[in-house]
Formats: sequence, C-alpha cells, structure tokens
Amino acid sequence: MKKLSIIAVTWPIFIESLLHMSLRTADTFMLSRVSDEAVASVGVANQIIMFMFFLFQFVATGTSVVVAQYLGAKKFDEIKKYTGNGILINFGFGILVATILIVFSRQLLGLFQLEPALFDQARIFLIIVGSALVFQAMSVTMSMIIQTHGFTKETMFVSGGMNIINIIGNYLFIYGALGFPQWGVPGVAIATAFSQFLALIAFALVLYYRVNLKLTWNDFIELQKERLKKVFSIGIPSSMTIISYSSSQIVTTAIITLLGTQMLATRIYTINILLFIMVLGISLGRGSQIIIGHLIGAGKMEEAFREGVRNVRWSILLALGMTTIIVLVRDPLMGIFTNDPEIIKMGTMLLLMGFLLEPGRCFNLVYGATLQAAGDARYLMLVSVLIIWGLSVPMYYLFGIYMGWGLIGIWIAFIADEWLRGLALWYRWRSRKWEEKALVKQNDKKVETA
Repeated sequence: MKKLSIIAVTWPIFIESLLHMSLRTADTFMLSRVSDEAVASVGVANQIIMFMFFLFQFVATGTSVVVAQYLGAKKFDEIKKYTGNGILINFGFGILVATILIVFSRQLLGLFQLEPALFDQARIFLIIVGSALVFQAMSVTMSMIIQTHGFTKETMFVSGGMNIINIIGNYLFIYGALGFPQWGVPGVAIATAFSQFLALIAFALVLYYRVNLKLTWNDFIELQKERLKKVFSIGIPSSMTIISYSSSQIVTTAIITLLGTQMLATRIYTINILLFIMVLGISLGRGSQIIIGHLIGAGKMEEAFREGVRNVRWSILLALGMTTIIVLVRDPLMGIFTNDPEIIKMGTMLLLMGFLLEPGRCFNLVYGATLQAAGDARYLMLVSVLIIWGLSVPMYYLFGIYMGWGLIGIWIAFIADEWLRGLALWYRWRSRKWEEKALVKQNDKKVETA
C-alpha cells in the first residue's frame, strides 16, 4: 500500500465534516420558511437522533482501528472478516435503536415538555428519520473502513452527494416544486431518510469496487470471540470518552444559564464560530489515526511515534492560522449572529482567548486519536472521565459562579481542561507505553471461532 500523508488523508475528511455542518444549517434555514415551530420540532427530535447516532460510533471506531493495524500487517483475509462483522453488528444495533425510537417516541419527546403542535411534528420526524438510523449505522461503519484504506476523497464525494440530494428533497417537499406535495416536516424527514439510503448504497459500491473488498456471506456471520474482543476494546472506551465530554458540555451549559440569557447566547455564538477550528482538529486526528494504525500494524513503532509528534505540530500550526483569521474578523463574525453590543464585546474576548485554547485542544484531539490507533483507548477514557469530572466541571462552577468571573472564568476553566487532558495524552505518547497495546502482532496466529 502506498505511503499516506497527513494532508492528503485529512483534507477530504475536513471537507466532508464541513458538508455535514452545512447540511444542518441548510435544513434549519429551509424549515424556517415553513415556521419557527417546524424548526423547533425538528431541532428537538434531532437531539435524540444525534445522541443515538453516537452510539453507532463505538463499533465503527473499533473496527476501523483494528482494520488499520491489519492493513499495516498486510493480513487482508482478516480485514474482510472484521469489516463484515462490524457491518453486521451495527446493522443489528441499528434495528434495535430504530425500534426503540419508534416504540418509545412519545416517552422520549415527553421529556422536552413540548406544546401539542410541536410534539406531533417532532414525533413524525423522529419516527421517519429514526427508522433510517439502520442505514446510518451501516454507512458509518463502511465509511470509516473506506477512509482507513486511504480513500478519504471517495467518502467526501458520497457525503457531498447525500447532502445535495437531501437539500433537493427538502426544496421539493417544502415548496411543492415539480408537483410534489408540500409536506413540511414529514417531507424533510422523508428527504433525509431517502438520501441516507442512497448514501448506504454508494458506500457499499465504493467498498466493493474501489476498495476492492468483496465480502462473502461468511465474512458477515463468522463471528469470533477474539475478533469481537479487539473491536470492543477500542470501541467501548472511545464511546465512553465521547459520552463523558458530551455530558460535561450539558452541565457546562446549565452552569452558564445561571449567568443569564446574554451569556448563554454568547457561548452558543462563539462555539459556532470556533467549531470550524474544532472540525479541523478532529479531521487531523482522524487522518493521524489512519496513518499511525497502518504503521503500528506494520511494526514500525519508531516511525509511528515520530508521525504522531509531527501531526500534532501540523495541527497546532493550522489551528493557530485559522484562529488568527477568525480574530482579525471577529467583530463582523459576531455581528452575523447578533446586534447586542454586550454579546459582541464578550464574544470577541472569548475568540481572542482562542490563541490559548486551540493548541491545547490540538494536543487533546490528535494525541487522543493516535492513542486510539495504537489500541490504548482505555487510557484515553480514564483521562477524559477523571479530569473532566474530577477537575474541569468543578472549575467551571468555581471560576464562573463562585468566584464571580462569569463567562471569562468559565472559558479559563475550558482552556485549562483542554491543556490538562492534552498534556496527559502527550505524556502517554512520549512514554511509549502504547506500544504494548498493539492489536495485531506480526506473528499473530489465526484466532479460533468462539
């Protein structure tokens, strides 16, 4: 297999992530032409759907990390089996999650105390799009496997096509163009589900023809205990890391609400602007994960070590470059969202603090992804849970509320959180204990069927 470069692997992942972000923005914009209630109902339903979607990541992430190491070791027969097993497991998981969303849609939406009109629209959207999570469960697995083989441009094109089809479907059903019925929220849900189904077919074709991974029925159903153990050893800690961080952000939002609506709005607007830099870090982390997984599988530990350090340096330079651009136009950027001078003043201060925040976040995202690639996901989970809940969340309240520093204090705690976790991961990478966690050895023997 040809040697992969971090930029060549990462830029399509970055564009693909931006496309996903723009899709949500387009949905909101187009639904706003129907009513504010339509936007609100879909927004609530999407919170539930996105949480469920994250649950599929643990199988997809675990499978892709193992496959990357087996690619490096050139053990191609095992790659087919891991891929087939991963798709089958997430298919079953998708059926389970979709069933839960359909059967318990009333109870789940009841948690949000919606008005009756909003409740009915949200429930229709949840049932239709929730049913299509089966497609997404398999798609996310295939997509990550395709990326792991180095074909990141292909997944970018598929995601781009899916977004275009979804927007066209939204237009047809919202405005009744070309004789289509004006179905509003249900129409948007149908367009979303249909575009995800087509994406699944496209990913399957790319996997078969471009990656040349021709799976047989046995590759799906031949489950082996040792194989599943390797996937879950990465997937479960990785999912716990995501859940830990996501939960802490909910708590942080609750703390910021104590400061008032203005400060809550400031935080939302600022995070939305900084999201572009965060996506860059996540994309570089994913690209680094693919390359380092290959190197570790090939037994090239020294090269993997140097690659990890080099990729973090790249991510810091690029993140600081993007931060500089954002800071130079910070006032007009904040002005897109609001005319409130107090929000603009506070938001621009937070954006300036990005010069302290983003390098720490790069350490966190890229070293976290590389440790996952090395099979050291459990350490990443422990760092995330212990630092976030033992230090960071208490600091949010201490600096922001108790000491009276407000949103600036919470941002200082936010910066400290990223640096503390990032430095803990940097120390682990420098210690090279991750070398003992490799999931595939050059002298691996074929595992026995469970």
